[in-house]
Formats: sequence, C-alpha cells, structure tokens
Amino acid sequence: MRILGILGILGMVALSLGAAWDPRLAARYLDNREQEWLAWPAAKTVTGAACISCHTGAPYLLARPALRRVLGEVDPTPGETALLTSLRARDAISDAREIKRGFTTEPMAAQALGVEAVYASLFLTLTDTGGVSLNSDAQKAFDRLWTLQNTAGPSRGAWPWFNLGLDPYEMPVSPFYGAALAALAAGSAPAEYRALPAVRQHMAELIAYFAREVRAQPLHNRLMLLWASSKLPDALPESARQSTIDEIWRKQEADGGWTIASLGPWDPQPGAPASPGSNSYATGLVACVLLAVDVRSADPRLARALTWLASHQDRQAGYWEAHSMNKPYEPGSMPAQFMRDAATAFAVLALSESWNETGK
Repeated sequence: MRILGILGILGMVALSLGAAWDPRLAARYLDNREQEWLAWPAAKTVTGAACISCHTGAPYLLARPALRRVLGEVDPTPGETALLTSLRARDAISDAREIKRGFTTEPMAAQALGVEAVYASLFLTLTDTGGVSLNSDAQKAFDRLWTLQNTAGPSRGAWPWFNLGLDPYEMPVSPFYGAALAALAAGSAPAEYRALPAVRQHMAELIAYFAREVRAQPLHNRLMLLWASSKLPDALPESARQSTIDEIWRKQEADGGWTIASLGPWDPQPGAPASPGSNSYATGLVACVLLAVDVRSADPRLARALTWLASHQDRQAGYWEAHSMNKPYEPGSMPAQFMRDAATAFAVLALSESWNETGK
C-alpha cells in the first residue's frame, strides 16, 4: 500500500509537470513524418533535395526547436538539418525550374520561387546565431526575397504564391499568408539589418500591402499577420491587433478549442471531409499565435485551449488528428496525413511554449 501511495504521488507530480501530453511521442511522430517526406519522390526538387512544404516541412521547422528545449535535446534533428541544408543549397537560385518538378511553366514557376524565397528567409533567419548582423546564408535569402517582391498590381509588396485551389495555404488570398511569413522573417532579423535604407523601402511596401488587403482576409491569414506583428509591430496597428485578438476570443468554443470554420471564411469545398466541433489544427495555430503575442498561459481562456490540446493527442502514435480541407485521400497515404502533420506541429509549438513559460 505504501508503494502504491508513492506511485500515486509520483503520478500526480508527473501530471503537474505536463504529462497530460507526451512530448517524446510527439517528437517521434514529427521526426518520422519528416523522414517520410524527405524520402517521398513527389517531394523531391530537381536538385534532389526536398521542398519545404506548407503542411509538413514549414510547421516542423517552426515547432521542432521548441520541442527540443522541452526534451532537453542539444542538437537539431536529422530532419531539421536536411531541410535547412536544402534551403542553403538553393539559397541563390532564381530559376524556378531548379526548385521543384512540375512547376516549370508560369504562373506556377514564379509561385514556386516565391514560396521558397519566403521560407528560406524565415528559417535561415530563425536559425541565425543572434548577432547584430545577418549571417551569409540569411543575407542571401533576403537578397533573393527582396528581388522577387511584387512591384505592381494588387499584390504589390507581397510575393508570388501558389494558387492551386487548396485550403488553407494555396488559395487566391494566400499571398497574404506568405507575406505575413516574410514579415515574421524580417521582424526576426537584427535591427541593424532592418534599418538599412533599401530594406526599409521594401518593408514599407510590405506594410502598405497589409493595410490594403487585411480586411479581405480570412481569420487564418490575419492570425499569421498577428504573429508577425509580435516581431514587426508596424505590420499591424495596435487597434487592429487588439481587434483581432478580441475576434479570436469571441470565436472560442465552450470546450476551449476553435473550429476550422472559425478561421474562415473559406471557399466551399464540397468534397472535403466534415470537420465538426473544435479542430486540432485551428486550436493549435490559435494557441501558439496567442502565446507569441504575449497572452499568458495563466489566462483562463488560453488555459482551456491548452488543456483541450493536451487531451487530444493520440496516445499511441503521438499526433493530433486533422483532415484535408479539400477532399478525401486514401487512408494512410502521404497526402491524407498532411493536415495531421500541420496540426501536430502547431499543437506541439503551443504546448512547448507554454511548458517553457510555466515549466509544465
């Protein structure tokens, strides 16, 4: 009985330290999925490296460093290293035919190049050493980014981005999503770099684009701008920032989560699997953005969201379930798991950041 009592106490201690979700199991799922992505022939670029996907690679590179801190790991994972090496190897490429198979004709060639330029600037900056100037890899990434920035038309100030009719990342409004990621990259660069006259001009065009287009965006894209404003405050006026946060809270479900519909409005996708109730992707993304803009884990509303996330991890495989917003895929296929990858990464990022803040 005494042993059982000790075990019970240890169990309660473990629960208080965050054992309601399993970081190691989540890491195993994400690492395995990234290795599957790296080996998938359809993901290969012409140079043989893997592209940085919106649903698997990019969320992985956002979430895995935070998860590494929770686990006490020192070195980047093989998946992180492979993706970053791929970006560095293609950092100076300005011909989309060298980026990805199948995107060699316009407008998709320019779109592919724009997507990669945004991701290279973001992730090669986030992995910088934190000095007062950019390292050479990030510098090259930004040089290419500014060269590719649109200079005319409705999307002036943004970048070419995929429009494949696929929610949530590749729709007509998705250049705004990409531009918000570029703002997050620029805001993460050293202040000395942002102060350069040429860079200030590019950023002024970007901020003007946000001001023109923000009202036409689904909440999903405005969430990314809110996130970017945590690093680049000029990207979103304080009044609009608070208005977005207020809208987020109004759309929270009673159970603490958010529905995928709440991040819209979305164009109708008649063949999409139904997604009623709170959704892992939506809740993970909202929670990590709120944490980024300094909403504390102790806020009861955010605490309910984090509790929802912790309780919805698959206890055997480590992932958070989410389904395509566009159409059904064959169970177990690579595309069938894309939104699961994104949901898991954002859930992990939110829970890891909360863990780092509170120690649980």
